[in-house]
Amino acid sequence: MAGYKGHIAGATVFGGAYLAALGYAFSVDAAYRQFTALEQVGYPLALLALALLFGLWPDVDTDSKGQKIFYSIFFAVDLFLVVTEQFRAAAYLGLVAVLLVLSTHRGWTHTWWAMVLVPSPLFILPYLHVPGRPLVGLPFYGAAVVGYLSHLVVDRLW
Repeated sequence: MAGYKGHIAGATVFGGAYLAALGYAFSVDAAYRQFTALEQVGYPLALLALALLFGLWPDVDTDSKGQKIFYSIFFAVDLFLVVTEQFRAAAYLGLVAVLLVLSTHRGWTHTWWAMVLVPSPLFILPYLHVPGRPLVGLPFYGAAVVGYLSHLVVDRLW
C-alpha cells in the first residue's frame, strides 16, 4: 500500500508523460504563436497540479493527506458559496463531502468507472459554458484522469 509520497511520485511520472504526449501531439511551435508567455507556463503547471491532486483523490475516503487537502478545498469553496449566497450549490457540495467519508476505503473511489466519472465536470462544464471552444476542458480532464490512473496503478504495485 503506497503512502501519499508514493502517489505523488506516481502522479508526477504519469503527469509528466501526459505533458510530453501533449507536447508531441500538438506542435510546440504553434503553442508559441497561440499562447502568451504566462499561458505557456501556466497551462502545463495547472495540468501537472491537476494530475497531482487527482493522484491523491482516491484516498479521500480515509484519513490521508489527500483527504486533508480536498476537505480544505471543499471548505474554502463552500465558504465562498455561502458568502455569495449560493446556498443550493453549497448544499450540494456539502452532500458530496459527506458521501465521501461514508464510503469504505478502497470502495468506489478505487474503481475504473470513478476514474472516468469523477473528473468529468472538468470537461462537461467548459463544454456547456464556452460554446465557441467546446473542447477547452479536454486537456484538464485528461490530466485529472491520468493522475487518477496513476493512483490506481501505484496501489496495485504495492
